[in-house]
Amino acid sequence: MNNPSIIKRFFSSLWRVLSFTRSLVINLVFFILLFAFIGVFSSSEEQLQIPEKTALVLNIVGDVVEQKREVDPMEAFLSEAMEQKDDKPEVLLTDIVDVIRQAKKDDRVEILVLQLQGLNKTGLTKLQDIATAIEDFKDSGKQVIALGDQYSQDQYYLASTANNIWLNPKGYMLLDGYGRYNMYFKSALEKLAINQHIFRVGTFKSAVEPFIRDNMSDAAKEANTLWLADLWMQYKEDVAQRRGFGIENFDENIDVLISKFSAAESSYAKYALNNNWVDQLKSRQEMRTELIHLVGKNKKGNSYSHIGYQDYFSATRSSLDENLELSGRASDKVAIIIAKGTILDGTQKPGTIGGDSTANLLRKARDNDNVKAVVLRVDSPGGSAYASEIIRQEVELLKQMGKPVVASMGTYAASGGYWISAPADKIYAAPSTITGSIGIFGMIMTFEDSLSKMGVHTDGVGTTDIAGFDPTQALTPGMANLFQLSINRGYQEFIQLVASNRSMTLEQVDAIAQGRVWSGKKAKELGLVDELGNLSDAIVAAAELAKLDQYDTLLIEKEQSSRNKIMQQLLGKSSSLVSLFTATQENIAIDLATNALNNRPLSQFLSMIKAELNQMNQFNDPQGHYTLCVACGN
Repeated sequence: MNNPSIIKRFFSSLWRVLSFTRSLVINLVFFILLFAFIGVFSSSEEQLQIPEKTALVLNIVGDVVEQKREVDPMEAFLSEAMEQKDDKPEVLLTDIVDVIRQAKKDDRVEILVLQLQGLNKTGLTKLQDIATAIEDFKDSGKQVIALGDQYSQDQYYLASTANNIWLNPKGYMLLDGYGRYNMYFKSALEKLAINQHIFRVGTFKSAVEPFIRDNMSDAAKEANTLWLADLWMQYKEDVAQRRGFGIENFDENIDVLISKFSAAESSYAKYALNNNWVDQLKSRQEMRTELIHLVGKNKKGNSYSHIGYQDYFSATRSSLDENLELSGRASDKVAIIIAKGTILDGTQKPGTIGGDSTANLLRKARDNDNVKAVVLRVDSPGGSAYASEIIRQEVELLKQMGKPVVASMGTYAASGGYWISAPADKIYAAPSTITGSIGIFGMIMTFEDSLSKMGVHTDGVGTTDIAGFDPTQALTPGMANLFQLSINRGYQEFIQLVASNRSMTLEQVDAIAQGRVWSGKKAKELGLVDELGNLSDAIVAAAELAKLDQYDTLLIEKEQSSRNKIMQQLLGKSSSLVSLFTATQENIAIDLATNALNNRPLSQFLSMIKAELNQMNQFNDPQGHYTLCVACGN
């Protein structure tokens, strides 16, 4: 018997032992959690009860999204159990709106407290939807109070809906408007001897500019200035109307700002108070005392009676599900399909749009006899042209089946996001939606010069002019011409798609295309969308197109595996227990250390670099054609 055979058997046996041990540990952890879940189930129910007279604290933590990215439930639970914070937590927009609506009808909830320091940067469209729900809450006669040590621009937009806005005397707030600033890599690529080959159509298609320029082109500046100014005006008008002052109160001129700031003794808090951004300056204890006066003390007697957003959502989930079940008895359905994230080829997890996976969801709606109409909720800056086309074909098949399709645009529906929206029977957008960017590009990087500097060369023979082409070789003029012709055709197909679905000529589409980005408000004026409205408006429109009097909505999404369903059911409740056992938080307290860490310049820079590299690495269109709006940002 030779030695290699013995070694092979040894490592094979060792691997089996390790695999068995791993499975055993995972199963042990599972059963420990299961028994813990069963053992404390009844006590958890008691702890999650909503006080009879209380404040609902809207303490949102993370990014507000249309659809959460897929996370393994066991992995998520273990992270929470070990107090490992998610780098980028997500909260569903629909959950926030549902919680506010539920609280409006809940007699136990007397006031809504907006504690927004955990809210990350959120698109204006989503902020407007949440603000609408808060304004509706106020119609019940209940009070809304915003409080905090600081307010970012997005946080303040929601705070402006409150009856009273409180700020810590040492607090901070400054509204800096909207901007788009990119990093540019042309000189860096030249130093690395990386040759970039760009193929595009569209004067304003700026997605590739970071690789071929060291600054933003005049055309891109012109287009970006227009839609950014439109969004900023919407922000100013909304806030000014709620606060009862004119839009000239926004200090956009640095000299005016410095003058007011100096008059406020160089205090951001006093500047905010003098400028009517906030109503009162209160310390944390003063805020706590005032809230105790409004709703009474909690059980411990050390703060005001309150329940946080997540606990309230967990406590009322059963009643929300029950209402959904009761309303879901209508046999006719308006299906809702979420298309959120970058559009990539193939099957992708929730939080990203896959050409195959999203097309499959549309096919499910087509095959479901109860589905009479479909709303495609689009929140995407685009991506793969081929994947966008696969999705578009499924939209057309739905229409051929006699099932009307309404596109509802979220924060973004640009480039590929517009491609999949264009064939809809009707398109709804929010005034602040970022859309358009009708253009196409391709990009190839070759490394022959980089490798040459290291003494590495590529050579060989082929039976044709195109045989053996890869990134280690120079791009020939013939191949470059081939790619450009293909991109030209892709652009013609894009504008033809828009022209045929929007009853426009090719010339009319081309004039407003060229990769140019528009706000939803401007897009309606140009004929790129039909109506301004939100998801609810789109659902009503879809039902009307299908001539439905009685109907219910049906969310069609990726089906979870049986394992994940069981794990979520078991761990979902246990997760709330972990938070109950480990939480020592005071709802007035704010984690300034975390905010400071997130705002460190080096951390921000590294995050930007990582985001750029991740986006490049995601590109997987089989033909190398992309319809993506980079200017849309996040």
